[in-house]
Amino acid sequence: MVLEEPFDFKRYLESRRLRINQWLKDLIERRMFQAGRNRRRLCRAMAYSLMAGGKRLRPILCMAAAETVAQPSGGPSNDLQILEFGSAIEMIHTYSLIHDDLPAMDNDRLRRGQPTCHVAFDEATAILAGDALLTLAFEIMAGVGLESKAGVLALQRVSRACGFQGMIEGQMQDIEAEGKDLDIDALKQMHQYKTGALIEASVAAGALLAGGTQAQIAALSDYAANIGLAFQVTDDILNVEGDPALMGKAAGTDLDREKFTYPGLMGIAASRDFSRELVNNALQALSVFDNKAQPLQALAEYTIERKR
Repeated sequence: MVLEEPFDFKRYLESRRLRINQWLKDLIERRMFQAGRNRRRLCRAMAYSLMAGGKRLRPILCMAAAETVAQPSGGPSNDLQILEFGSAIEMIHTYSLIHDDLPAMDNDRLRRGQPTCHVAFDEATAILAGDALLTLAFEIMAGVGLESKAGVLALQRVSRACGFQGMIEGQMQDIEAEGKDLDIDALKQMHQYKTGALIEASVAAGALLAGGTQAQIAALSDYAANIGLAFQVTDDILNVEGDPALMGKAAGTDLDREKFTYPGLMGIAASRDFSRELVNNALQALSVFDNKAQPLQALAEYTIERKR
């Protein structure tokens, strides 16, 4: 009898981060810095924010979802396509952070342990760097996604998630809510747009690209909706009591800006209970899968156990 080794989540996470970071580094060297001298400042700003660290959660979720539904015939070429597609989603996420940090938005001066893009360069360069990362991401995803109907659907899911029906609408609602009182349903809706939509799309895209069935994608979408909200609840808690040295950004900023948050509405203890409930819901959604879903199970726990 052969005993299975216990799943090593730390090693899994690190190996995926290394692959994603190497792919992004190669992209920068291959594409950005082949640009002419007149575009070098823009490319430096793009690379500065893209390679500043980060959890790489969205591309890892994309890859883990693909692994959960993948058939043995998938092969290395499909793995590479999913890596490219997921890494492009990370570029979209980085663009959103650059723009969220701008003076007209959250006016943050620190991100991932270093000065924000508009502080390190200037506001106009930061805006253009974000725009350039977003459009380059779609160029990369189109190169992967247009090869199949599933790829087109994945591209469509991501497009909707980062547009006015998703992440941008969530940011708009966040701005409009400053200094106002919201109820729990309005708060959930805002964060389902602002944070949850791109997380859901990352998971769905990975499953689509790996040939997942409609039933599998529905279960994974349920999983992702729950961890997307749990991630935001944890972010709100960390903004109250997190260690800035670990988070790489300032704490207490939500209160300073009169943002409406889960701890502000429910208190810290109830917020923790709520995030645990969401993770339990996510784990229940994975019950239809076999042990290939172990990475997704561990990632669900990670959303509420992380310190940054």
